[in-house]
Amino acid sequence: MKNGDLSNFRQITDWVFDLDNTLYPHHSNLFSQIDVKMTAYVSELLQLPPEDARKVQKDFYLRYGTTLKGLIDNYQVDPDDFLEKVHDIDYSWIAPNPALGDAIRVLPGRKFIFTNGDRGHAERTAQQLGILDHFDEIFDVVAADLVPKPAAETYDKFLELHRVDCERAVMFEDLARNLSVPKELGMMTVLIVPNNFEPTFSEIWEKGDDHSHVDFVTDDLAGFLDGVVREFGV
Repeated sequence: MKNGDLSNFRQITDWVFDLDNTLYPHHSNLFSQIDVKMTAYVSELLQLPPEDARKVQKDFYLRYGTTLKGLIDNYQVDPDDFLEKVHDIDYSWIAPNPALGDAIRVLPGRKFIFTNGDRGHAERTAQQLGILDHFDEIFDVVAADLVPKPAAETYDKFLELHRVDCERAVMFEDLARNLSVPKELGMMTVLIVPNNFEPTFSEIWEKGDDHSHVDFVTDDLAGFLDGVVREFGV
């Protein structure tokens, strides 16, 4: 794991967390339900067999940042309909995480969820984890005018709306590419990887990518934050 001096966190007053595979562990496999729902949505919309629909879905994800953005730009789908259907999932797959809640609760300053999903999905996920009440605000893809991370304009909207000082902010993400803009803006960055992470896990750690924009890497968010909290003497 890539780690530096945790004392650098003493300057942080704004804590920004991605949602999926960041606030809950990758092995919960919650996002797999959403992935199946998105494939089914594309299949029904375009009248394609599931294997072809999945190719379209993944192509849109790679080219547009989210499947939804690709569907809007190419097929003018109703975003509310899409978000409602793909987030109709079983949240009991996630186990409550009291240790994570305790660590987030005592972090000094404001805490945000910044997600490419919608607010309802974020609220239900955080509620299941037992951490929802510890956040000041949720910035979702609707607030971003449906333009997903890693688009620079989306970070700008978030930062302007909440008057975040990048020099005193940190972002936690499971996708390295989504940390590039925050780092350029002056934020500290933490990459969340799966437990027992290996560099061959290509979904998270894209091969050949320059990770100079990643300050810290951890496979245990609660443990990492606990270490940060100890730096504050809380």
